[in-house]
Amino acid sequence: MGDGLQVPTSLKKRQEEPPQPCFPWRVPSAGTDAADNRETISTATSELQALPQSCSPIPRTWLGRMRPLGALFLAALLTGAAAPWPDEPSRTCFFQMLSGGDSFFCRGDLEVIYPELGDVGCSYIPKCHQYRERISREWGSPRVRYPQADKNKKYVLMLVDPDVPSRANPRSRFWRHWLVTNIPGANLRTGDVKGHVLTDYVRPTPPPRSGYHRYQLLLHEQPEHEAITLSPEERISLGSWAMESFVKQFRLGSPVASTQFLTKYHQD
Repeated sequence: MGDGLQVPTSLKKRQEEPPQPCFPWRVPSAGTDAADNRETISTATSELQALPQSCSPIPRTWLGRMRPLGALFLAALLTGAAAPWPDEPSRTCFFQMLSGGDSFFCRGDLEVIYPELGDVGCSYIPKCHQYRERISREWGSPRVRYPQADKNKKYVLMLVDPDVPSRANPRSRFWRHWLVTNIPGANLRTGDVKGHVLTDYVRPTPPPRSGYHRYQLLLHEQPEHEAITLSPEERISLGSWAMESFVKQFRLGSPVASTQFLTKYHQD
């Protein structure tokens, strides 16, 4: 600089060094194994801190504009760590939505609400936080909400498993998990399933090593003055239920809304 002004050595050094981006989470070292890497990345969101003054922000490149979740996955790729998906224990839950043919079943904005999870419609139940075990062993019937319900009509709600004993070999489809008739439309608008219970709620309990099971909820408008019942044979057994014949017998027609969620045995 001019006029013989002396620049302090420490300042000159900082000027010459390119700014280094700082990440507000712990980045695994090269010697850390994959399991440790997953733990580090999964806990990243709980360890966010303000950037120290010695650190510069991430440069205004595509990386700098990425959302935090995208940055986490990038960190996982750079360190060779596997991304934490629903089958892996993790402190952070990643909810995976259904795709392809499974997603086509979901229509009509029908909501299925469990404690802590919220609306699980059209999604996989994640393994983290023991959610699969809790939905199978702990939680009772969900709230089922249909905002478009007609207050002057009544509805029939079914919950079935078409994948018994497995999706590859569904010889005992449909397994009836819940059947309620005479549900007032006003109740469905708030998620309060109150009506005439023909089958008490049975928790989703996929057998070990049977893969993912679909748990399908179908909501039908109930014809006026129609007394809907189960036959003595149907009341004896929940499995191998002829659901299509039941729908035809009581003139229920096509469902006004339907959705499903997928889960499997909690230790698989």
